Amino acid sequence: MNNTLKRDNCDVAIIGAGPAGLAAATALKKAGIESVVVLEREAEAGGIPRHCAHPPYGIREFKRILSGPSYAKKLVDEARNSGVFIALRSTVTKLEQGGHLTISSPEGMKELTAKRVIIATGIRETPRSARLVSGDRAMGICNTGTLQSMFYLKEMIPFRRPAIIGTEIVSFSALSTCKKAGIQPVAMIEEAQQPTIRWPIYHAARLFGVPLFVNTRVAKILGKDRVSAIQVADTNQTIREIPCDGVLFTGQFTPESTLARMSHLELDFRTGSPVVDSFGRCSDPTYFAAGNVLQSTNKPMHVPFYYKQDNLPQSVDVAGTCWHEGKVTGEWIANDLLSQQPSPPEKDK
Repeated sequence: MNNTLKRDNCDVAIIGAGPAGLAAATALKKAGIESVVVLEREAEAGGIPRHCAHPPYGIREFKRILSGPSYAKKLVDEARNSGVFIALRSTVTKLEQGGHLTISSPEGMKELTAKRVIIATGIRETPRSARLVSGDRAMGICNTGTLQSMFYLKEMIPFRRPAIIGTEIVSFSALSTCKKAGIQPVAMIEEAQQPTIRWPIYHAARLFGVPLFVNTRVAKILGKDRVSAIQVADTNQTIREIPCDGVLFTGQFTPESTLARMSHLELDFRTGSPVVDSFGRCSDPTYFAAGNVLQSTNKPMHVPFYYKQDNLPQSVDVAGTCWHEGKVTGEWIANDLLSQQPSPPEKDK
Protein backbone atom coordinates (compact mmCIF):
# COMPACT_ATOMS: atom_id res chain seq x y z
CA MET A 1 0.00 0.00 0.00
CA ASN A 2 1.36 3.41 -1.01
CA ASN A 3 1.34 5.78 1.98
CA THR A 4 3.37 8.57 0.36
CA LEU A 5 1.72 11.93 -0.21
CA LYS A 6 2.11 12.96 -3.85
CA ARG A 7 -0.57 15.61 -4.33
CA ASP A 8 -0.25 19.32 -3.47
CA ASN A 9 -3.92 20.10 -2.76
CA CYS A 10 -7.02 18.48 -1.29
CA ASP A 11 -10.44 19.30 0.07
CA VAL A 12 -9.65 18.47 3.71
CA ALA A 13 -6.34 17.73 5.40
CA ILE A 14 -6.41 16.16 8.87
CA ILE A 15 -3.36 16.33 11.11
CA GLY A 16 -3.25 13.24 13.30
CA ALA A 17 -4.46 9.67 12.71
CA GLY A 18 -5.92 8.93 16.13
CA PRO A 19 -9.63 8.27 16.87
CA ALA A 20 -10.69 11.91 16.32
CA GLY A 21 -8.78 12.34 13.06
CA LEU A 22 -9.82 9.01 11.57
CA ALA A 23 -13.47 9.46 12.56
CA ALA A 24 -13.50 12.92 10.98
CA ALA A 25 -11.93 11.59 7.78
CA THR A 26 -14.42 8.74 7.50
CA ALA A 27 -17.37 11.07 8.13
CA LEU A 28 -16.14 13.46 5.44
CA LYS A 29 -15.87 10.73 2.83
CA LYS A 30 -19.29 9.32 3.73
CA ALA A 31 -20.72 12.83 3.31
CA GLY A 32 -19.37 12.99 -0.24
CA ILE A 33 -16.19 15.08 0.17
CA GLU A 34 -13.90 13.97 -2.64
CA SER A 35 -10.30 14.30 -1.44
CA VAL A 36 -9.54 13.72 2.25
CA VAL A 37 -5.93 13.33 3.42
CA VAL A 38 -4.80 12.29 6.90
CA LEU A 39 -1.24 13.29 7.83
CA GLU A 40 0.38 11.07 10.47
CA ARG A 41 3.94 11.49 11.74
CA GLU A 42 4.20 7.89 12.99
CA ALA A 43 4.88 4.86 10.78
CA GLU A 44 1.45 3.43 11.62
CA ALA A 45 -1.97 5.05 11.99
CA GLY A 46 -4.34 4.54 14.91
CA GLY A 47 -3.05 6.85 17.64
CA ILE A 48 -2.58 5.97 21.30
CA PRO A 49 -4.92 2.92 21.27
CA ARG A 50 -2.34 1.07 19.11
CA HIS A 51 -0.28 0.40 22.23
CA CYS A 52 -3.06 0.04 24.81
CA ALA A 53 -3.73 -3.69 24.75
CA HIS A 54 -6.34 -3.59 27.50
CA PRO A 55 -10.10 -3.28 26.83
CA PRO A 56 -12.65 -1.75 26.68
CA TYR A 57 -12.55 0.08 23.36
CA GLY A 58 -15.15 0.24 20.60
CA ILE A 59 -18.41 -0.10 22.55
CA ARG A 60 -19.79 3.18 21.25
CA GLU A 61 -18.29 2.95 17.78
CA PHE A 62 -18.57 -0.74 16.88
CA LYS A 63 -20.97 -2.09 19.54
CA ARG A 64 -18.41 -4.58 20.79
CA ILE A 65 -15.52 -4.70 23.28
CA LEU A 66 -12.10 -4.49 21.65
CA SER A 67 -8.49 -4.19 22.74
CA GLY A 68 -6.70 -0.97 21.83
CA PRO A 69 -4.78 -2.41 18.83
CA SER A 70 -7.90 -4.10 17.41
CA TYR A 71 -9.86 -0.89 17.86
CA ALA A 72 -7.16 1.18 16.13
CA LYS A 73 -7.03 -1.27 13.22
CA LYS A 74 -10.80 -1.09 12.74
CA LEU A 75 -10.68 2.71 12.67
CA VAL A 76 -7.86 2.66 10.10
CA ASP A 77 -9.58 0.01 7.96
CA GLU A 78 -12.87 1.91 8.04
CA ALA A 79 -11.17 5.13 6.94
CA ARG A 80 -9.22 3.49 4.12
CA ASN A 81 -12.26 1.52 2.94
CA SER A 82 -14.14 4.82 2.76
CA GLY A 83 -11.49 6.22 0.42
CA VAL A 84 -9.42 8.23 2.89
CA PHE A 85 -5.74 8.61 1.99
CA ILE A 86 -3.43 8.24 5.01
CA ALA A 87 0.07 9.67 4.55
CA LEU A 88 2.37 8.05 7.14
CA ARG A 89 5.67 9.45 8.42
CA SER A 90 4.42 12.85 7.32
CA THR A 91 5.06 15.56 9.91
CA VAL A 92 3.36 18.94 9.51
CA THR A 93 5.89 21.60 10.44
CA LYS A 94 3.99 24.80 9.66
CA LEU A 95 0.42 26.09 9.45
CA GLU A 96 -0.26 29.17 7.35
CA GLN A 97 -3.33 31.19 6.52
CA GLY A 98 -5.70 29.73 3.98
CA GLY A 99 -4.90 26.08 4.72
CA HIS A 100 -1.31 26.10 3.45
CA LEU A 101 0.73 23.37 5.17
CA THR A 102 4.44 22.56 5.14
CA ILE A 103 5.16 18.85 5.54
CA SER A 104 8.33 16.90 6.25
CA SER A 105 8.54 13.25 5.13
CA PRO A 106 11.26 10.75 4.19
CA GLU A 107 10.91 12.07 0.62
CA GLY A 108 11.74 15.62 1.74
CA MET A 109 9.79 18.84 2.32
CA LYS A 110 6.41 19.28 0.65
CA GLU A 111 3.62 21.85 0.44
CA LEU A 112 -0.07 20.99 0.70
CA THR A 113 -3.03 23.35 0.39
CA ALA A 114 -6.42 22.29 1.75
CA LYS A 115 -9.79 23.98 1.68
CA ARG A 116 -10.21 22.97 5.32
CA VAL A 117 -7.77 21.61 7.91
CA ILE A 118 -8.55 19.68 11.09
CA ILE A 119 -5.99 19.74 13.90
CA ALA A 120 -6.36 16.41 15.76
CA THR A 121 -2.94 16.06 17.35
CA GLY A 122 -4.17 14.91 20.77
CA ILE A 123 -2.41 15.23 24.10
CA ARG A 124 0.78 14.15 25.80
CA GLU A 125 1.82 13.43 29.36
CA THR A 126 3.97 15.98 31.14
CA PRO A 127 7.56 14.64 31.27
CA ARG A 128 9.89 14.71 34.23
CA SER A 129 11.66 17.85 33.02
CA ALA A 130 8.45 19.89 33.13
CA ARG A 131 7.58 18.55 36.59
CA LEU A 132 10.83 19.94 38.01
CA VAL A 133 11.85 16.69 39.73
CA SER A 134 15.52 16.90 40.65
CA GLY A 135 18.10 14.13 40.78
CA ASP A 136 20.26 12.01 38.52
CA ARG A 137 19.57 11.42 34.82
CA ALA A 138 19.52 7.66 35.15
CA MET A 139 18.01 4.98 32.94
CA GLY A 140 14.52 3.75 33.81
CA ILE A 141 12.55 7.01 33.71
CA CYS A 142 9.60 7.25 31.31
CA ASN A 143 5.90 8.03 30.99
CA THR A 144 2.95 5.72 30.33
CA GLY A 145 2.96 6.20 26.57
CA THR A 146 6.62 5.26 26.34
CA LEU A 147 6.13 2.18 28.54
CA GLN A 148 3.20 0.95 26.47
CA SER A 149 4.98 1.61 23.21
CA MET A 150 8.10 -0.24 24.40
CA PHE A 151 6.20 -3.26 25.72
CA TYR A 152 3.39 -3.70 23.17
CA LEU A 153 5.18 -2.54 20.01
CA LYS A 154 8.85 -3.29 20.67
CA GLU A 155 8.64 -6.13 23.23
CA MET A 156 10.99 -4.28 25.59
CA ILE A 157 10.72 -3.90 29.37
CA PRO A 158 12.38 -0.74 30.79
CA PHE A 159 12.23 -1.75 34.49
CA ARG A 160 10.97 -4.41 36.89
CA ARG A 161 10.15 -2.54 40.14
CA PRO A 162 9.24 1.07 39.31
CA ALA A 163 7.52 3.77 41.34
CA ILE A 164 4.40 5.12 39.60
CA ILE A 165 3.86 8.86 39.91
CA GLY A 166 0.22 9.97 39.66
CA THR A 167 -3.25 8.50 40.17
CA GLU A 168 -5.19 9.51 37.06
CA ILE A 169 -7.13 7.08 34.87
CA VAL A 170 -3.98 6.62 32.76
CA SER A 171 -2.23 5.46 35.94
CA PHE A 172 -4.68 2.53 36.03
CA SER A 173 -3.70 1.82 32.43
CA ALA A 174 -0.05 1.86 33.54
CA LEU A 175 -0.83 -0.66 36.29
CA SER A 176 -2.53 -2.93 33.76
CA THR A 177 0.46 -2.74 31.41
CA CYS A 178 2.82 -3.52 34.29
CA LYS A 179 0.80 -6.60 35.20
CA LYS A 180 0.87 -7.89 31.62
CA ALA A 181 4.64 -7.29 31.42
CA GLY A 182 5.42 -9.00 34.72
CA ILE A 183 6.44 -5.68 36.28
CA GLN A 184 5.71 -5.19 39.98
CA PRO A 185 5.49 -1.49 40.95
CA VAL A 186 6.75 -0.70 44.45
CA ALA A 187 4.52 2.34 45.06
CA MET A 188 2.02 4.82 43.62
CA ILE A 189 2.73 8.42 44.63
CA GLU A 190 0.10 11.20 44.75
CA GLU A 191 0.67 14.75 45.97
CA ALA A 192 -3.01 15.43 46.69
CA GLN A 193 -5.00 14.22 49.68
CA GLN A 194 -6.73 11.56 47.60
CA PRO A 195 -6.28 9.93 44.19
CA THR A 196 -7.32 12.01 41.21
CA ILE A 197 -9.61 9.19 40.11
CA ARG A 198 -10.84 7.49 43.27
CA TRP A 199 -12.22 4.54 41.28
CA PRO A 200 -10.62 2.28 40.20
CA ILE A 201 -7.25 3.35 41.66
CA TYR A 202 -7.97 2.24 45.25
CA HIS A 203 -9.15 -1.19 44.12
CA ALA A 204 -6.54 -1.58 41.38
CA ALA A 205 -3.63 -0.66 43.66
CA ARG A 206 -4.85 -3.12 46.28
CA LEU A 207 -5.51 -5.84 43.69
CA PHE A 208 -2.02 -5.49 42.19
CA GLY A 209 -0.36 -5.25 45.62
CA VAL A 210 0.95 -1.72 45.09
CA PRO A 211 1.14 0.61 48.14
CA LEU A 212 -0.61 3.93 47.54
CA PHE A 213 0.89 7.05 49.16
CA VAL A 214 -1.13 10.29 49.16
CA ASN A 215 0.01 13.71 50.42
CA THR A 216 3.40 12.66 49.08
CA ARG A 217 5.64 14.19 46.42
CA VAL A 218 8.78 13.00 44.67
CA ALA A 219 11.66 15.11 45.92
CA LYS A 220 14.56 13.47 44.08
CA ILE A 221 15.47 10.56 41.82
CA LEU A 222 18.59 8.61 42.83
CA GLY A 223 20.87 6.46 40.69
CA LYS A 224 23.82 6.96 38.38
CA ASP A 225 23.50 4.50 35.49
CA ARG A 226 20.00 3.29 36.47
CA VAL A 227 17.42 4.46 38.96
CA SER A 228 18.10 2.93 42.38
CA ALA A 229 15.58 4.80 44.57
CA ILE A 230 13.42 7.88 44.92
CA GLN A 231 13.27 10.32 47.79
CA VAL A 232 9.73 11.32 48.72
CA ALA A 233 8.45 13.99 51.09
CA ASP A 234 5.16 14.09 52.99
CA THR A 235 3.23 17.19 54.09
CA ASN A 236 5.55 17.57 57.09
CA GLN A 237 8.51 17.58 54.67
CA THR A 238 9.78 14.33 56.17
CA ILE A 239 12.10 12.73 53.59
CA ARG A 240 12.44 8.99 53.10
CA GLU A 241 13.73 6.71 50.38
CA ILE A 242 11.82 4.09 48.41
CA PRO A 243 14.09 1.62 46.56
CA CYS A 244 13.06 1.07 42.91
CA ASP A 245 14.63 0.52 39.50
CA GLY A 246 12.50 2.96 37.54
CA VAL A 247 10.13 5.92 37.71
CA LEU A 248 6.92 5.97 35.68
CA PHE A 249 5.41 9.44 35.33
CA THR A 250 1.71 9.30 34.49
CA GLY A 251 -0.90 11.88 33.55
CA GLN A 252 -0.78 15.66 33.92
CA PHE A 253 -1.83 15.85 30.29
CA THR A 254 -1.20 18.86 28.12
CA PRO A 255 -2.51 19.44 24.59
CA GLU A 256 -0.12 18.62 21.75
CA SER A 257 -0.64 22.09 20.30
CA THR A 258 2.89 23.00 19.24
CA LEU A 259 1.76 23.61 15.66
CA ALA A 260 -1.00 25.96 16.75
CA ARG A 261 1.32 27.83 19.12
CA MET A 262 3.76 28.41 16.26
CA SER A 263 1.02 29.58 13.91
CA HIS A 264 -1.32 32.53 13.42
CA LEU A 265 -4.20 30.81 15.25
CA GLU A 266 -5.61 32.30 18.44
CA LEU A 267 -4.89 30.24 21.58
CA ASP A 268 -6.68 29.78 24.89
CA PHE A 269 -4.21 31.24 27.41
CA ARG A 270 -5.22 28.78 30.14
CA THR A 271 -4.83 25.54 28.22
CA GLY A 272 -2.65 26.34 25.20
CA SER A 273 -5.33 24.83 22.93
CA PRO A 274 -6.63 26.58 19.81
CA VAL A 275 -9.65 28.76 20.50
CA VAL A 276 -12.71 27.36 18.67
CA ASP A 277 -16.34 28.31 18.23
CA SER A 278 -19.32 26.01 18.81
CA PHE A 279 -18.53 24.20 15.54
CA GLY A 280 -14.89 23.49 16.41
CA ARG A 281 -13.78 26.24 14.03
CA CYS A 282 -10.57 28.13 14.84
CA SER A 283 -9.88 31.88 14.56
CA ASP A 284 -8.88 31.23 10.93
CA PRO A 285 -12.10 29.61 9.63
CA THR A 286 -10.07 27.38 7.31
CA TYR A 287 -8.91 25.49 10.41
CA PHE A 288 -10.89 23.30 12.81
CA ALA A 289 -9.76 21.33 15.87
CA ALA A 290 -11.11 18.13 17.41
CA GLY A 291 -10.28 15.60 20.10
CA ASN A 292 -7.95 16.01 23.03
CA VAL A 293 -5.99 18.87 21.48
CA LEU A 294 -8.99 20.84 22.75
CA GLN A 295 -9.28 21.04 26.51
CA SER A 296 -12.31 21.57 28.74
CA THR A 297 -12.27 25.37 28.87
CA ASN A 298 -12.79 25.67 25.12
CA LYS A 299 -14.55 22.48 24.05
CA PRO A 300 -17.50 22.86 21.67
CA MET A 301 -20.60 22.93 23.86
CA HIS A 302 -21.89 19.52 22.74
CA VAL A 303 -18.79 17.63 23.85
CA PRO A 304 -18.67 16.16 27.38
CA PHE A 305 -15.31 15.59 29.04
CA TYR A 306 -14.38 12.42 30.80
CA TYR A 307 -12.87 13.89 33.89
CA LYS A 308 -11.35 17.09 35.16
CA GLN A 309 -8.64 17.51 37.75
CA ASP A 310 -9.54 19.97 40.50
CA ASN A 311 -6.35 21.97 40.15
CA LEU A 312 -6.02 21.97 36.37
CA PRO A 313 -8.19 23.28 33.53
CA GLN A 314 -7.28 20.33 31.30
CA SER A 315 -9.58 17.42 30.67
CA VAL A 316 -8.97 14.04 29.11
CA ASP A 317 -11.50 12.44 26.79
CA VAL A 318 -11.53 8.69 26.28
CA ALA A 319 -11.13 7.34 22.75
CA GLY A 320 -14.86 6.94 22.17
CA THR A 321 -15.54 10.57 23.01
CA CYS A 322 -12.73 11.72 20.72
CA TRP A 323 -14.16 9.51 17.97
CA HIS A 324 -17.60 11.09 18.42
CA GLU A 325 -16.19 14.60 18.38
CA GLY A 326 -14.15 13.88 15.25
CA LYS A 327 -17.21 12.40 13.52
CA VAL A 328 -19.35 15.44 14.33
CA THR A 329 -16.57 17.83 13.27
CA GLY A 330 -16.20 15.99 9.96
CA GLU A 331 -19.94 16.28 9.35
CA TRP A 332 -19.83 20.00 10.15
CA ILE A 333 -16.98 20.57 7.72
CA ALA A 334 -18.81 18.64 5.00
CA ASN A 335 -21.77 20.98 5.50
CA ASP A 336 -19.38 23.93 5.52
CA LEU A 337 -17.89 22.94 2.17
CA LEU A 338 -21.38 22.40 0.80
CA SER A 339 -22.36 25.92 1.98
CA GLN A 340 -24.79 24.60 4.60
CA GLN A 341 -22.83 25.71 7.64
CA PRO A 342 -23.39 29.04 9.43
CA SER A 343 -20.74 31.64 8.63
CA PRO A 344 -18.07 32.28 11.26
CA PRO A 345 -18.50 35.30 13.56
CA GLU A 346 -17.37 38.60 12.15
CA LYS A 347 -14.29 38.70 14.41
CA ASP A 348 -13.05 35.44 12.88
CA LYS A 349 -13.16 36.71 9.31
